[in-house]
Amino acid sequence: MARTVVSQIARGFAMGTADLVPGVSGGTVALVTGIYERLIANVHAGAEVLRAILGRDVERIKDRFAAVEWGWLIGLLVGILAAVIALSGLLTRLLDEQPIATAAVFFGLVTGAIVIAWRLIGTITPTAIGAAVAAAVMLFLVLGLRSNTESTAEKVVTEPLWVFFFAGAIAICAMILPGISGSLILVMIGMYAEVLGAVSERDLVTLAVFVVGCITGLAVFSTLLNWLLEHHHDLVIATMIGLMIGSLRVLWPWPGGVSTTEMSAPREQVWIPVALAVAAFAAILVVEATAQRATKSARRPIPSASESSPSANDSRT
Repeated sequence: MARTVVSQIARGFAMGTADLVPGVSGGTVALVTGIYERLIANVHAGAEVLRAILGRDVERIKDRFAAVEWGWLIGLLVGILAAVIALSGLLTRLLDEQPIATAAVFFGLVTGAIVIAWRLIGTITPTAIGAAVAAAVMLFLVLGLRSNTESTAEKVVTEPLWVFFFAGAIAICAMILPGISGSLILVMIGMYAEVLGAVSERDLVTLAVFVVGCITGLAVFSTLLNWLLEHHHDLVIATMIGLMIGSLRVLWPWPGGVSTTEMSAPREQVWIPVALAVAAFAAILVVEATAQRATKSARRPIPSASESSPSANDSRT
């Protein structure tokens, strides 16, 4: 039991770390670690609890509440929050002081994640390949609409409340999709500085509207995504792989790491970033292979006493 809790917190920690980097999503980590579909199913179940509460149906509330794996979700949330608290300062410093090397590490990790995710497709069809290519090209082009991934606007609240509502709904959808972070979406739609402004000004009404937008978007999108995974699993996974491929535009180390979506040929620092990317790529494949072996060992049936005992076998002859 304790080992399971620690593993879940570790997954959450990895997801939280990924969410701190523009161009990387906690959804990517969930997909690679094999918990993505379970996560979406639980988020969908949580949305059903919310609907039951709004409908004031006591019996339905009890049924829906029992369907959510609260311990599993809380363990994940604890890990995510721990990563945000522990690593936000360190990652910010690394992205500022070592932008190319840090971007190279995440480039290698996401590239390895793409290889692992591709194995999750049951049957590779031309349709699945087309969906992956289309998603990759679309995100690659969309990311190119803005050259920088950091907002330079003044951090003040100027937009009406309904804009914050829809910004929250859109950003939260990006956070649970592999390949792109919610913070990057906020930058691209011009709302990142606005949200930070609401935080710095302690504008509780605006922040509450933003959170309600997040909850609404999560409830609606998780329901749709859960249905798509149940009915079009391989196509959905292929599309997510395409999103991860497209996000590599942000993670390309040159010229300035993840602070820009501009791309250039490798220059100045070359061998160190390349070595870091290769090491990160290999590391995630090794971790995934180790996890697979551990899972298989846990599922292997334990021989009964009669099968394992030599004396028992001798008595049969």
